[in-house]
Amino acid sequence: MPPNPTSPDSEVNPQKARKGLNRILHAGGYSIQGLRAGWGETAFRQEAILAMALVPLAFWLGQSWIEIALLASTVLLVMIVELLNTCVESAIDRIGPEWHDLSKRAKDMGSAAVLLSLLLCAGVWMGALWHRFA
Repeated sequence: MPPNPTSPDSEVNPQKARKGLNRILHAGGYSIQGLRAGWGETAFRQEAILAMALVPLAFWLGQSWIEIALLASTVLLVMIVELLNTCVESAIDRIGPEWHDLSKRAKDMGSAAVLLSLLLCAGVWMGALWHRFA
């Protein structure tokens, strides 16, 4: 008798059955695929290229490990928020291309989150530059 699709034992996604190291390895592969997909987005690609310069620069500019961590983490935070914003936009676009107030609202809030992360990053970096050179 085939398994009942509504029973709690049935798996909608067979990937959920993975355990231990096998699950970790597959999750890492999905993460790499996500970064590759992000690279296809212009904004993420620009932020990643900027991060390639800013993260090493954080080690030169920062005068303590806390300063280095703050400088580097704000750069990485921008990239994280950009990926999450792209997730929201992709999910909404998957639902349908027609205009809807809630879709617009979700996309606008994702964009606002990116803006706030950029402002935080810029503020921390300007503060560090001011502290170092002023």
